[in-house]
Amino acid sequence: MTVALSRRASDVRVIGLISLAHGSSHFFHLVLPPMFPWLKDAFALSYAELGLLMSIFFVVSCVVQAASGFLVDRIGARPVLFAGVGLLALAALTYSQSNGYFMLIVGAVIAGCGNGIFHPVDYTLINHKISPANLPYAYSMHGVTGYLGWAAAPAFMVAIAELSDWRIAFLFAAVFEALVLLILWLNKSQLIDNVKERHENTHANTQASHPGIAPESTFAFLKLPAVWLCWIFFFFSMASTSSLQSFAPSALFSIYEVPLTIGSYYITLLALGSAGGVLFGGYLAAKLQAPERIVSTCLSITVVMCLMLFTGLISVDLIPIIFFALGFGYGVVAPSRDLLVKQATPKGVAGRVYGIVYSGIDLGAAIGPFIFGLFMDAGLPKALFLGIVLFQLMIIPTVFRVSADTRHTS
Repeated sequence: MTVALSRRASDVRVIGLISLAHGSSHFFHLVLPPMFPWLKDAFALSYAELGLLMSIFFVVSCVVQAASGFLVDRIGARPVLFAGVGLLALAALTYSQSNGYFMLIVGAVIAGCGNGIFHPVDYTLINHKISPANLPYAYSMHGVTGYLGWAAAPAFMVAIAELSDWRIAFLFAAVFEALVLLILWLNKSQLIDNVKERHENTHANTQASHPGIAPESTFAFLKLPAVWLCWIFFFFSMASTSSLQSFAPSALFSIYEVPLTIGSYYITLLALGSAGGVLFGGYLAAKLQAPERIVSTCLSITVVMCLMLFTGLISVDLIPIIFFALGFGYGVVAPSRDLLVKQATPKGVAGRVYGIVYSGIDLGAAIGPFIFGLFMDAGLPKALFLGIVLFQLMIIPTVFRVSADTRHTS
């Protein structure tokens, strides 16, 4: 009993630290978009130029994420985690001191380098340091804190910018990330990742299940169709989400005359809905054991909601409810999505698989805002909601194929 309680306490500490780091990374996804109205006026930028900043951030993150998975499998997760958090703090400091578009680009590159390490680090630590019985809780907390990070950033940044200015808002973001790094450093003993032990256990498991079979090559996992189907799923999912986060306030202002500051708080509602949805989605995924049905049903509902926003005919009073419900639908999908990725991941290559698969998130987030920034500059704000509908419709077939492939190979 004492050993079990000690293990549970250790799991709780590790889950808390990983979730804190993950939440801070999602917070940094949205430190820049809420400042778009201020940056647009300060530097006379177009929506396309602002969208390009997010594209740069996520393209860099995409490349770093794919590479960092291999680095995590080689040197361990902890040093990579510390480097990523430190880079995010440096990026916010760079934003705060920007004197033009070029410095904003430099900040976006630094932030992309920092953001790219989190999913390979987080899932490697969770899979290898959390006891199997507590894994569902770890995945749930990890997902919830990500959405809470999204929820906190717009409210945090807009409130400080309104009270002072946008430079002070970025400075506060830098201080926040520095505090996260300090907490992780003070608890570094909880984040030790024994790479040698991981590889030895993987080799032992391989020999036990397939005696005499040589280990597969470093890149063998890239031949698995399920890995690339998961990548496509993440690409279209994040292309729609990041576009909504970046331009929904401006689109709502153009279509419904909703003030920009109010529209920014709707992004917070979107994230809070997602946090609630991921908790319910975990329960639903465990109960139904049918991720393809959960994903297709939820996405069909969110498609209808986006079409309602596209019409420009709904009551302004309904918009906050729709944004919360959209977020809830996205959140319900998340545990089923993560379950599919875990089922598609061969043993011993978690860092590499998560690095490649989650790079789809970054590339989708890079391309989406840039495309819809062009539509916004062209005076077509309704194209934002119609495009999100099309992206979500692209997701549904992939999840059925991934589910079929993982059942076939299991």
